[in-house]
Amino acid sequence: MYQIGNIYFITAIAVVGGGLFGFDISSMSAILGTDQYVRYFNQGPLDTSGPRPDVQGGITAAMPGGSFIGALCSGVLSDRLGRKTSIQIGTVIWCIGSIVVCASQNIPMLIVGRFINGLSVGICSAQVPVYLSELAPPSKRGRMVGTQQWAITWGILIMFYVSYGCSFMKGNAAFRVPWGLQMIPAILLFFGLFFLPESPRWLARKDRWEECHSVLALVHGHGDPNSPFVMRELQDIKDMCEFERQNADVTYLELFKPNMINRTHIGIFTQIWSQLTGMNVMMYYITYVFGMAGLTGNTNLISSSIQYVINVFMTIPALIYVDRWGRRPTLLIGATLMSIFMYANAGLLATYGVYSPEGADGHTKEESTAITGPPSKAVIACTYLFVASYAPTWGPVSWVYPPELYPLRVRGKAVALATSSNWIFNFALSYFVPPAFVNIQWRVYIIFGVFLTAMTIHVFFAFPETAGKTLEEVEDMFLSGVPAWKTHVVTKSTLALERGEIDPEKFAAIHHSEMDNSPVREQQTEEAKI
Repeated sequence: MYQIGNIYFITAIAVVGGGLFGFDISSMSAILGTDQYVRYFNQGPLDTSGPRPDVQGGITAAMPGGSFIGALCSGVLSDRLGRKTSIQIGTVIWCIGSIVVCASQNIPMLIVGRFINGLSVGICSAQVPVYLSELAPPSKRGRMVGTQQWAITWGILIMFYVSYGCSFMKGNAAFRVPWGLQMIPAILLFFGLFFLPESPRWLARKDRWEECHSVLALVHGHGDPNSPFVMRELQDIKDMCEFERQNADVTYLELFKPNMINRTHIGIFTQIWSQLTGMNVMMYYITYVFGMAGLTGNTNLISSSIQYVINVFMTIPALIYVDRWGRRPTLLIGATLMSIFMYANAGLLATYGVYSPEGADGHTKEESTAITGPPSKAVIACTYLFVASYAPTWGPVSWVYPPELYPLRVRGKAVALATSSNWIFNFALSYFVPPAFVNIQWRVYIIFGVFLTAMTIHVFFAFPETAGKTLEEVEDMFLSGVPAWKTHVVTKSTLALERGEIDPEKFAAIHHSEMDNSPVREQQTEEAKI
């Protein structure tokens, strides 16, 4: 069967798996404030009360709850069946979940459907970054894997406007139609994957060397199997596979051994901190935030959609420059800016807000603090600026970074574990925030501000730079024990090697200073002497 070799086309198809998460976010955030939804799933004294705050939290949290399980299972699926096949399984599960959600007759059925959707999102969100990181050239890896976040933002934006358009339909079709339309991208992804190559590193792990070589030649060598860069990368993969074979088979326990636990903690905390920025909470419950600022009805929905547009377009700079900027500076700057806007919102609501136990609109208890006039506009502005700070920083880098950290033998399971931590915190926050808006009001923003301050400190001292390095060179960097704050970006020299503008031996010399204590490097040196 014909296979696509252009990495940009490969990425465009694969990241539809990330877009499924975006579709899910908007299919809830754009619908939970509509009359049709609150009337059909009503649990309050009024016809328009909607589900109770804790129940709405449970409905929203069902998806990340399923994603936690899906992400954990995806490591085993991916290692046994391949990266492509595991993603295809995820698309089938998504269609099943969408059918159940679309046909929901009551809240329990809706929760079950969203849980099934979550299983799919967990699989795809864990394995699409692994697939792309193992396939992309080192100088473009950040851009390719970061495109997953861009796909998420497009999924959020497209689904929001689909849901907004459907909100003008009468009756239950207002929410059933958008929930049913979610299946279309999953079906397209399922069939599109047949035209993509398998991960060369997974093929190498299965001793399918000829296929591994042909995929590297197709994607990295423009069809030339004798390209210097292709031959060097193939040799690196062979060296790493040989080294790994001499060091016991892998289980999840391997991730917690002394030589691996540092990387495990970095990967897990990259995903945990990504949730504790508060961004997904803003995505799910933005209508509550803007409701506090006095926006209602269509005005609220349209104003909410502006942040989704900001999210899409502010992700673009990261896709272009993240491999030049590096991972560390991007994460540090993003966390610092977001903390400023979280603290600003807390101060505005605390100073100018008025506690409204029945909600700013009189019936939505989650809108517990009413704020008007210029301060309300400042809250809206800070919310937009928060999104603009997240989109080019933690948004894409939280997906790019974890797959780069681990050696081949544990990569599928390690990224699955890291991604599952994202989803369990997403689950907790989705459930916690509606009652938190009711009970502690503006202090929710203080909590996230403290998290953002803590992650800035953590990133500085513990997260090393991986930009521009091959996955095998990242392995050497960790084994050499270089401190995180002494690592640096090497994209320029890597790009020169890919273009054939620098000799491989000279390239190795450039990287020698960071990695000369690596066991793999020592083993290669000994073999060279022999």
